[in-house]
Amino acid sequence: MLKKLLIALSMLTFVLLGGCATSGDPRDPIEGLNRAIYKFNDGFDRILFKPVAKGYQTVTPDPVDKGVSNFFGNLEDIVTTVNDLLQFKFRQGGSDATRVLVNSTIGILGLIDVASGMGFDKHDEDFGQTLGYWGVGTGPYLMLPIIGPHTLRHTVGRIVDASVLDPIYYVDHIPTRNSMIALKAVDQRADLLGATSVLEEAALDRYDFIKESYYQQRENAISNGELTFPEEESFWSH
Repeated sequence: MLKKLLIALSMLTFVLLGGCATSGDPRDPIEGLNRAIYKFNDGFDRILFKPVAKGYQTVTPDPVDKGVSNFFGNLEDIVTTVNDLLQFKFRQGGSDATRVLVNSTIGILGLIDVASGMGFDKHDEDFGQTLGYWGVGTGPYLMLPIIGPHTLRHTVGRIVDASVLDPIYYVDHIPTRNSMIALKAVDQRADLLGATSVLEEAALDRYDFIKESYYQQRENAISNGELTFPEEESFWSH
């Protein structure tokens, strides 16, 4: 389902890129459309997504919440491991593969992050970063409906991660797979509830702030954390 949505959004973006007015930021040639989508995302978050995340956080005991986050983090480590290897980061790939093995066994299917305590640090690699490693340009900035900030390269990478590398999308039972996707999204949003307050209180152009935060976050990910910058302040900047 998400795979089809991302593909449809990407095709729509290609069409719109040729017909929308440019802005002063060369990275953001369809700023008018992106701002409109941001307003939709912001409304969706305020009316539905954030309240659901708050409810989830309220009724879920902290150990259970942590276990859910660890479970999905363990699945993400599988995606990271494959992208490690595609970028020839073999030592890091071995460390991340060990994380998956340890947490999937001793950590009871990833519910407990045993590997971090053993010195196997968590990394973040996705196929968008892999494309960057192989010299593919970022492309224009895109604010995708519901999903949030991306570049064209990141969008393509996300499609590959979601439809090829993420174990969730190999779950044959569709209701179970969709439930896992929804739970993962709500859990991630709940983890960011504290961070969003800074953005909501800031007297600035929130659209520009999220865009710059997104670019800094992606640059930091691609450079393996060698850059320093303020923490993300919004769910939509992830």
